Amino acid sequence: MAVRMRLARHGATKKPFYRIVVADNESPRDGRYLENVGTYNPLQEPAQVTLKTDRVLYWLEQGAIPTDTVRSLLKKQGVGVQAAKPAQPAQ
Repeated sequence: MAVRMRLARHGATKKPFYRIVVADNESPRDGRYLENVGTYNPLQEPAQVTLKTDRVLYWLEQGAIPTDTVRSLLKKQGVGVQAAKPAQPAQ
C-alpha cells in the first residue's frame, strides 16, 4: 500500500479550502483518507497553513510521499522532508 500526503479540497464553489491528508495512493482526491494532518487556506493573505508537526514527521518516517504542492507547503512551514528520513547506519 503506497501512502501519499496530499490535499483534499473542501469549501464552496470558487472558495477553496484544503485539508492536508495522508491517504492510500489509490483513493480518490476527496475520498477516504488515513489521517488529517493539517489545513491550507489559500484565500487568506498570506495563505494560512496549520500542521500537526508531530504527525507529519511520523508519516514521513513511515514512508509517506508528499505531493509537490504539499512538499512546498511543508518547506515553507519549516518542516523538512529530509530531516524526517532516518539516518543511514555506517558500514
